[in-house]
Amino acid sequence: MSETIEDNLHIIRNRIQQACQKSHRSTSEVKLLLATKTIPAERIKIALQAGQTLIAENKIQELKEKYEALKNSPHENHFIGHLQTNKIKDLLKYEVTCLQSLDRLDLAEKLHQRLCFENKKLDVLIQVNTSGEESKFGVRPDEALDLVQKVARLETLQIQGLMTIGLLSAETEKVRRCFQLLKNIQQQIIAANIPRVTMKELSMGMSGDMETAIEEGATIIRVGTAVFGQRPTPDSYYWNESVTVQ
Repeated sequence: MSETIEDNLHIIRNRIQQACQKSHRSTSEVKLLLATKTIPAERIKIALQAGQTLIAENKIQELKEKYEALKNSPHENHFIGHLQTNKIKDLLKYEVTCLQSLDRLDLAEKLHQRLCFENKKLDVLIQVNTSGEESKFGVRPDEALDLVQKVARLETLQIQGLMTIGLLSAETEKVRRCFQLLKNIQQQIIAANIPRVTMKELSMGMSGDMETAIEEGATIIRVGTAVFGQRPTPDSYYWNESVTVQ
């Protein structure tokens, strides 16, 4: 089991390296995030022991269940699922350092209220629906700048960039357009010069399209099954959208 996970990590890191070379980018510009939904803590530990430091969950319940087992293994935990406002306390309790899926103002305002109460700050990425699919969460591309401007007024939320789940398609150029759109939105927001907004992160690309994402400027690649293997339960059970983080 450990050898398989370590071997898979090696393969993914090689793919990142090759994609960066092709795109004339440094590998230091691209972080590997492991999507750990449905993966037992014991298997996640193997990846952490192999040098992986960035992981993420889709469900608060899984974050809670694995917290004790993983808390003594050095790592950073992001959250990449759709967050309900009644789960905000748990998000902060279990030491999530970045919410990658901030997609609406009411969530931002409630996060801000809780963070003020706890005297904390939180890194966030704005999730954008670049594929235009009704099944996916995320702010509409033409509303992203407005949402960033409003969230930027909440001093507890530190906007670090954008996140998207591109079109799940075997047609590379259709997928590429989603990533290009996110990059264009990033440049639009940078040009707006909004106080306290940093646009350094583009979280996009999964195991099947990570090379395309890197070519288009991704700084965070989200990979799960390509490292841990197929999950025992259908993705639909864990992911309340008709898409998956692979």
